[in-house]
Amino acid sequence: MFESVQTLLAEHDELQGQLADPELHSDPARSKKVNRRYAELSRVVAAYHEWRELTDDLAAATEMAAEDESFAAEVPGLTERLDASQEKLRRLLIPRDPNDSRDVIMEIKMGEGGAESALFAGDLLRMYLHYAESKKWKTEIIEQASSDLGGIKEVQLSLKGNSSDPAEGVWAHLKYEGGVHRVQRVPATESQGRIHTSAAGVLVFPEVDEPEEVEISQNDLKIDVYRSSGPGGQSVNTTDSAVRITHLPTGIVVAMQNEKSQLQNREAGMRVLRARILARYQEEADAEASVFRKSQIRTMDRSERIRTYNFPENRIADHRTGYKAYNLDAVMNGALEPVVLSCIEADEEARLADLGSEE
Repeated sequence: MFESVQTLLAEHDELQGQLADPELHSDPARSKKVNRRYAELSRVVAAYHEWRELTDDLAAATEMAAEDESFAAEVPGLTERLDASQEKLRRLLIPRDPNDSRDVIMEIKMGEGGAESALFAGDLLRMYLHYAESKKWKTEIIEQASSDLGGIKEVQLSLKGNSSDPAEGVWAHLKYEGGVHRVQRVPATESQGRIHTSAAGVLVFPEVDEPEEVEISQNDLKIDVYRSSGPGGQSVNTTDSAVRITHLPTGIVVAMQNEKSQLQNREAGMRVLRARILARYQEEADAEASVFRKSQIRTMDRSERIRTYNFPENRIADHRTGYKAYNLDAVMNGALEPVVLSCIEADEEARLADLGSEE
């Protein structure tokens, strides 16, 4: 059943040898790639050795059971542990998303619902920042446009992980957050206590490790500069420091005005642009390979929702996995892990089903 493990064991040994070579660490990009793959395979190796050990233990206990009752008593427990070990190894052998170990650029945008939608977008931002804090990830607000009532019209932030293990990667956890998030609650602006429904949109992109990964010709860029402005349109900068970058081949547009320097805004814009282009190219490649399964709803329409946050009932529900819990207050304070794990598990089940249908 696990014939492919032998190839992975050999690759793990080879990577171990590479990591011992000082020359590897003089090339940061290659070193990062090798470390990521080694961390991924280390999980497989550990699970395989555990499975083999339990297999041998069960065989020995079964053989000795006829002569010694104490061995017979061990058989049920060993069988249960072996089944769990086998399932764990099966899941580790599912081909991983190659981006799982990458950091993430996330965009949160207000959708239907006006001022209440902007307030909810701000709540989502705080939820993700608290979640990142619980995972000890680093966060950075790249660009933010606030609304008049203290909400957020749009925000772009980066989230950086602290592990080379793809299973612990930021993208591995946050890639399922892309889509429309619906909120049901009494808005702060509602005087009669009526429950309103509004929505905010979340987009998630794997961040490019090195600029060379996504080659962008300057001839493919249209760059406009303009004066930064704050809420209400008033000028907050007397120089043309804001930057709008259009990638002509794809039509992707990125605008930045958070920084006072045009150069800083341009660098931030290129960072976001590379992430968006990488995501676009990979989606096209996956679609051509007929293995792409849509995971992000990119429109702001309330009918295309992935999750509902019901404040009166303190309930959160994920409509893709069927997950439901009545601890919304805790989730909004960053206790998002059970919701995320429900998405990871559902995705693993789907991948296992796909592998089973191919056999």
